[in-house]
Amino acid sequence: MSSHNEWPLWEVFVRSKQGLEHKHSGSLHAVDATQALQMARDVYTRRQEGVSIWVVPSSAITASAPDHKAEFFDPAGDKIYRHPTFYQIPDEVGHM
Repeated sequence: MSSHNEWPLWEVFVRSKQGLEHKHSGSLHAVDATQALQMARDVYTRRQEGVSIWVVPSSAITASAPDHKAEFFDPAGDKIYRHPTFYQIPDEVGHM
């Protein structure tokens, strides 16, 4: 078996309650997805604060660089119709 330093890095996302989104909780090293899921449960939901866990290999994530913020996000600034600030959300809708 390979040493711990050679294990792939996994990103962990936990959903705290039904209907809420998964949030990034942290990272861990594991041999495979099954072990990553078990380790994530032990490390990030010790106090039963989760209802669902996702583990994703870090190598599978592609992210924008902070240096490219303008080209990724500024073009949407002039499209105010994309922001739902003009709508009244009924109380019965819940988590929105």
